[in-house]
Amino acid sequence: MRNLSQIIGEQFPNKTIVIVGDLVADQFLHGTIARVSREAPVFILRHDETETVAGGAANAAANVASLGGKAVLVGVVGTDANGAALVEKLAASRVNCRFITASPNFATTTKVRVLAGQHYAARQQVIRIDYENQKALDTETLAALKTNLTKAAASADAIIISDYNYGVANAEIAGLAKKIASERQIPLLVDSRFRLSEFKGATSATPNQEEVEQILGKDFTPAGCAELCRALGYEALLVTRGNKGMILIERDRREEPVFLEAVGSKEPVDVTGAGDTVIAAYALGLASGLDYATSAHLANHAGGIVVMKKGTASVSADELAGSLPGALTIEQQAQTL
Repeated sequence: MRNLSQIIGEQFPNKTIVIVGDLVADQFLHGTIARVSREAPVFILRHDETETVAGGAANAAANVASLGGKAVLVGVVGTDANGAALVEKLAASRVNCRFITASPNFATTTKVRVLAGQHYAARQQVIRIDYENQKALDTETLAALKTNLTKAAASADAIIISDYNYGVANAEIAGLAKKIASERQIPLLVDSRFRLSEFKGATSATPNQEEVEQILGKDFTPAGCAELCRALGYEALLVTRGNKGMILIERDRREEPVFLEAVGSKEPVDVTGAGDTVIAAYALGLASGLDYATSAHLANHAGGIVVMKKGTASVSADELAGSLPGALTIEQQAQTL
């Protein structure tokens, strides 16, 4: 029997995951503290370099690719320098960017994290500056998105909706993704920062604890999560809880919810983009025919790895395989959950 490491190595490379949603350019501005300004009691930062990496839905796609899957990204960037830098980074990460629309009426959402430090000292984040697209999608861009999603999903093994509330994952796009997933009988997974309740009828979702608290309150229970799962029409709900691990609720499962303990250190280095990593691994597991509990187990390990990295990061297939108990078969892994 094959173990999970074999599934990662043999099945993931054959799976196409379509990611549709809000693309974000995560920029890290590195600088050296030179001196104190004469104009105000603030440090003067001498710019060293600015690095652009994939954020939002783009980071989910980058993680699918780094885990060995075929990542196909559907979204919108502006015809600006940040959009061009993001697409260049994605292409270098082996993400299929053919279905990204560049619109002159759209500004690429960009999050600039300023990292400062003295010579030979570790850089620390001192401020984040967000440049958010403020315009609704115009008719032409929305039509292009729908066309691209239809074409991209023609050979998909799973679809991820990555919603950061910047306008791409609207009702029309979500409805089309649901229709395609139903017709192709493939998983439709949702990661929504603020609007989970608006994405009914998907296969599963991966909200974090704060997102569930927005719906159920701070004292939510597994029973409340199970009711939420049923109310949204999901087959399963995977709730991530930081250093407390995860809770997996399966709608048709009579047993108690599955509690997954956090993997690795209880003190993360950086949680930026961890949810993107979780849904990427979860989607690849389900697309490979694994059940919800085993896919959640993979996602838990992937999340545990990425939070120990600085900045917006991804997890490789080798890192994930190396984090798993090597000799256990899939059935034996399931018995430990």
